[in-house]
Amino acid sequence: MWLKIVIVFLFLAVLASLSSALFFLLRDMGAPQSKRTLYALGIRISLAALLLLAIWYGFDSGILSNTAPWADKY
Repeated sequence: MWLKIVIVFLFLAVLASLSSALFFLLRDMGAPQSKRTLYALGIRISLAALLLLAIWYGFDSGILSNTAPWADKY
């Protein structure tokens, strides 16, 4: 159960970082020296990598499973 909470938290953090990057992009249009959008997108990439690692760990350890009807066909 703890892994699912971590995955949901990381997903929400990715969305928050993406929205903050959009906010900074729109706010700093006249300031080309501002790097806040770049930093927000860098944080988003790091959080997305952590999210993928958490999902991979869940499938590898057996905590998460695939119950899709087409999972065993291919």
